[in-house]
Amino acid sequence: MTIISSDPTWWPLISSAQLLSYFIVVSSTAVVYDWTLTFGQEFELIWRQRWSLMTLLYVGVRYVGILYSVIYPLSTLPFPMSDEVGTSFWFAEAWISVVVNAMLGVIMMTRLHAMYQRSKKMLIFLVVVLLASTITSGVMTAMANIGAVGVEFVLSGYHVCVVEIAPNGANLGYESLISTAIWEILALFLAVWIVIKHFRELRQSPSGSTIGDCFTVLTKSHVFYFLVFAVVACLTLGALSPNISYSSSAGASVYNGTMTFAQMLQMFVLGPRLILSVREYNAKIVAESDEGTCMTSIAFQAGGDALTDRDALTCGDV
Repeated sequence: MTIISSDPTWWPLISSAQLLSYFIVVSSTAVVYDWTLTFGQEFELIWRQRWSLMTLLYVGVRYVGILYSVIYPLSTLPFPMSDEVGTSFWFAEAWISVVVNAMLGVIMMTRLHAMYQRSKKMLIFLVVVLLASTITSGVMTAMANIGAVGVEFVLSGYHVCVVEIAPNGANLGYESLISTAIWEILALFLAVWIVIKHFRELRQSPSGSTIGDCFTVLTKSHVFYFLVFAVVACLTLGALSPNISYSSSAGASVYNGTMTFAQMLQMFVLGPRLILSVREYNAKIVAESDEGTCMTSIAFQAGGDALTDRDALTCGDV
């Protein structure tokens, strides 16, 4: 069903939709631009290397982001769009963060598992927490979008698709990020804790410098990623305010646009770099090694038995 109106009271909504579309285009351009900047590294460190779970996750996150960055701006163009197409765009946007954050959670879990010397108890704990977080987020997202229907409006010649959802649906959609935030906070705490512990234990170790460098790479990328995620979480919770979620003012559009930019930066730029940064460090060590091996006896070790060559690949392939 298409609703046509030339009522001037709709003009603020038109201005809001146009302003938000600019942020979406900028965000999408940033994702594609980052991909072009890092494609050389990606080719050497991903496509030419042995395929593993981390490779699959990288390709999934990176190219879902590229596809999303191409399709998402199209949904904001002022062209005729059927209700079904508008609804499909809405569901894709709603679920993309759930799926990608789950994939990023697996990357974080793998890194933590390696940092904790591949402890089975730690792995079980991380799997349980990540599953609980992902399932909770998925259930809340599904509940938030029950009965969601897109309706095409033609307002003074400007085409815009408005999605009608239940009164509590919008809040549930934003609140679904809370479980993911709990996981990210826990992951950061565990990473910082083990880094502090290892630096203390390895202060006198001959190999402490190399291990310390590897932990530094892991920690830097993790902390930077978490800081941007924290911005996304705060902005998402702030969007629960009626002054934001039910407003068509320029300020609300800038707020939502900033949230979109931060979310795409977190998922599709910093997410893939979690893997690239470690593999780049590993490639540097390989290049500087006389034997051409990397971390074969010291990867994440504070004494005791060494990891195998395969386990130590790319700092444990994390």
